[in-house]
Amino acid sequence: MDDSYLLISPCRNEADFMVNTLESVVNQSVTPAKWIIVDDGSTDTTPEILQRYSDQYDFIQIVTRDNRGHRSVGPGVIEAFYAGLDVVDLNDYQFVCKLDLDLIMPPRYFELMIGRMKSNPRLGTCSGKAYFKAEKSGELLPEQCGDESSIGAAKFYRVSCFQQIGGFVRQVMWDGIDSHRCRLLGWISLSWDEEEVRFIHLRPMGSSQKGILTGRVRHGFGQYYMGTGLAYILASTFYRLNKKPYLTGAFAMLWGFIKSAIKRVERLDDPEMIRLMNRYQWQCLLKGKKKATVNLNEERAVYWQPEKKGYDIPYQG
Repeated sequence: MDDSYLLISPCRNEADFMVNTLESVVNQSVTPAKWIIVDDGSTDTTPEILQRYSDQYDFIQIVTRDNRGHRSVGPGVIEAFYAGLDVVDLNDYQFVCKLDLDLIMPPRYFELMIGRMKSNPRLGTCSGKAYFKAEKSGELLPEQCGDESSIGAAKFYRVSCFQQIGGFVRQVMWDGIDSHRCRLLGWISLSWDEEEVRFIHLRPMGSSQKGILTGRVRHGFGQYYMGTGLAYILASTFYRLNKKPYLTGAFAMLWGFIKSAIKRVERLDDPEMIRLMNRYQWQCLLKGKKKATVNLNEERAVYWQPEKKGYDIPYQG
């Protein structure tokens, strides 16, 4: 079990990208003990490619799900993730990573993630940063994700932390909620923008289902579902005005939030986490995200109980 890690990769119709990911993982300096790839009803040549690799590498196992007829981000991806998790005993591994199949990982990526986990016992989840190639210039550009969260495309977790936060919520913003729950329980969530742990995202973030604007509206709904306050979503809208697509992208996100509020759609039932998150968001606006995160991590250290099982530690503050 020492240093062993489990990869779980939900995928659907990834034939255009997946060989890049497959090759970059099988050539890692430290290969996974097990890699569960969940084919979520692909209709392209994904199954044939997966079969070829699983025949060649004994640590790759394929789980096949029925075709639902469309790609489903958020809850659909996490349902597929759990379909993979169901075929193994998570306690057999020290680390677990949800890994997308449209990435190119640097050759020492998982070795370095394990090393950083071992050097900091409170580090519950971590990742490098995602970059994508600009369409016209081919230049590698950052996806501009905050340092206070591991990246959803390659979320690397300490198994004990993953189990303690209750795993992933089966809804949009699962990859933000998990980091807030980590901080609530005294764990640290981080990502680093360092060359040796940067990975290439072959599909622009938020564009996998009907395009980027649909993704921005979905993100606005996710922020509402998660419990984000109005002041913070307005600040986020202003910040996104300098990110393509400029006006339309920013206001699509805001509309997703407002529309959800008007319809009074169901929100996450986790008052302790939401209370802490709202206070944290205000501190981010007042002090800056970096300082607010450092302060909160220091404050929550007293609530860190790495051996405790289950998501049941009260907010207390």
